[in-house]
Amino acid sequence: MNSSLIQLLVLAGIAIFLILKLRSVLGTRDGFEKPPVPLDDVRPRVKRDFEVIEGGPDRDITDHVADGSEAAKALAAMKVAEPGFSVNTFLQGARGAYEMILMSFERGDLDPIRPFLDDEIEAAFAQAINAREAEGLTVEATFVGLRELALQNATFNRDTNRAEISVRYVGELTSVIRNKAGEVVEGNPKEIKRQRDVWTYARVMGSSDPNWQLVATGD
Repeated sequence: MNSSLIQLLVLAGIAIFLILKLRSVLGTRDGFEKPPVPLDDVRPRVKRDFEVIEGGPDRDITDHVADGSEAAKALAAMKVAEPGFSVNTFLQGARGAYEMILMSFERGDLDPIRPFLDDEIEAAFAQAINAREAEGLTVEATFVGLRELALQNATFNRDTNRAEISVRYVGELTSVIRNKAGEVVEGNPKEIKRQRDVWTYARVMGSSDPNWQLVATGD
């Protein structure tokens, strides 16, 4: 046996030894092997700082009245009777209604606001305007803006679906009353005065008429 053949046999033996050693250390892959675990699955779970609470308070209601109050229950019942009803949207309308109704009354022109007045309020406004005109008085008023608007109370009749919402206003305006000669008998055109009112609007929820009507005024 020559030296070359001996060297080949020695190298082959060493190779077989190394293969057997590696198999014993690393193991072999036989059959099905689970895929590697994604990194996301082995990272530590981070606890969230908040929990989403299903069925929590309706902020559209609790932003304006106390949670659990009679007014809150009435507003919630309105939403059941008319799912599209929104307190925030109502108050936006009440903001515009205040200026429109107040200024129409001051000018003595009820035609633009009749759809927003119930019969008793319309009759009371008309009587006051007629009395003013009978004395030859005219009113000059300018609406400056609202200092405050807040929902004060709400009631709901489940038998009739009639809803009533009272809104508290603090408005700013200038107003003067002139006699037949044009002389100022009350007020100052340069003086801004504050006017406090509580107006109550009513509507049958779920009805085809979207208009709320003014049914009561006070301060």
